[in-house]
Amino acid sequence: MSKKHITTRINGEDVEFLAEPGASLLAALRDELGLTGSKEGCNNGNCGACNVVFDGALVNACCVLAVEANGVEITTIEGVANGEELHPLQTSFLENAALQCGICTPGFIVAAKALLDKEPDADEARIRHWLAGNLCRCTGYDKIVRAVLDAAADMRRTPA
Repeated sequence: MSKKHITTRINGEDVEFLAEPGASLLAALRDELGLTGSKEGCNNGNCGACNVVFDGALVNACCVLAVEANGVEITTIEGVANGEELHPLQTSFLENAALQCGICTPGFIVAAKALLDKEPDADEARIRHWLAGNLCRCTGYDKIVRAVLDAAADMRRTPA
């Protein structure tokens, strides 16, 4: 099979790469583009470690073909911070000790950002429901939810 030429926009930058027709977006991000923040957890869409925003929708990059990225706007964990300035979610995860090994953290942060971008006033029940597709083996989910709640409150106080 011949590789397909893909032109897309990732984290605000125009990107081109070649992808095997059956390659996942996660594989292309990590192996072709060097964007290793999205993690491979389960590789079947059950853990959320590879979450990215794909044309405004939260998706598991392991379940999307790289060729589907042609002409699409994608945000990965690398695009969450503003240069060297951490996003309030990233700061809150650090301050609330909402991470340990780090495999699930990028997926949780991308998912939480996708939620708060749409629902800045999301309450605890909504956050828990939204993050139900993300699995963590190390930390308590309460710390993660608390970090998202604290970041949401901070973001409401200091809008971008």
